[in-house]
Amino acid sequence: MGCPAGALKLTDHVMLWNKQRCIHCDHCIKVCPNHSSPKVTEMSVDEVFAAIAANLPFIRGITASGGECSLYLPFLTELFTKCQSIGLTCLIDSNGTVPLWNEAVMTVCDGVMLDVKAWDDDKFFRLTDGHNDHVKKNLCKLAQMKKLTELRVVCLEQEDWVDASQIIQNSAEQVTEHAKEHTLLKLIRFRSDGVTGPFSRMTSPSSAKMEQLKQLAAEKGFQKIKIVCAN
Repeated sequence: MGCPAGALKLTDHVMLWNKQRCIHCDHCIKVCPNHSSPKVTEMSVDEVFAAIAANLPFIRGITASGGECSLYLPFLTELFTKCQSIGLTCLIDSNGTVPLWNEAVMTVCDGVMLDVKAWDDDKFFRLTDGHNDHVKKNLCKLAQMKKLTELRVVCLEQEDWVDASQIIQNSAEQVTEHAKEHTLLKLIRFRSDGVTGPFSRMTSPSSAKMEQLKQLAAEKGFQKIKIVCAN
């Protein structure tokens, strides 16, 4: 059950990862009850910024993702301020469960890539054990601020878990016309590769299903729609 390379050590109920000893076999993830990675590196804003600045000839901007990066808004605000000072664009990739619209980070954030996992409250809770009130409000507020860069929906063949049709219809009703014209609506075709739990037994939606959802989005006014496969 232990790490074959001896790269892990449990100290005061905290799992410490030795980057130098790690052989990246992912045995730790396979045996963890939560399928979680212990490969954590703590860095200051200045350390992250230095790593970004070293790649300046090759990048035009950065995207903060996660986990859920919006849990660390003061960190992001400081990092984005530094990045914008050297001409980089700054995006947030978020599940929308943290309110963003009134936060200082939005003054230095160029846009948000927002996941909407389900529209129905019960379905959202079934997926996440959380509530989607902030997700819906983020959707509307960010659209009004012209900072809804991307709207993403993971699609299944049946909609008893993810109500993709409802997400598309309700989003179209609640976002601005500007958002329907300029926001990229990304319809993500679910794949079970590497997935655990009940979703591991689910099949990918058919091409016909994906085209049906794309057509619905077009009818509701979205102009930038893309079908992609889940990573």
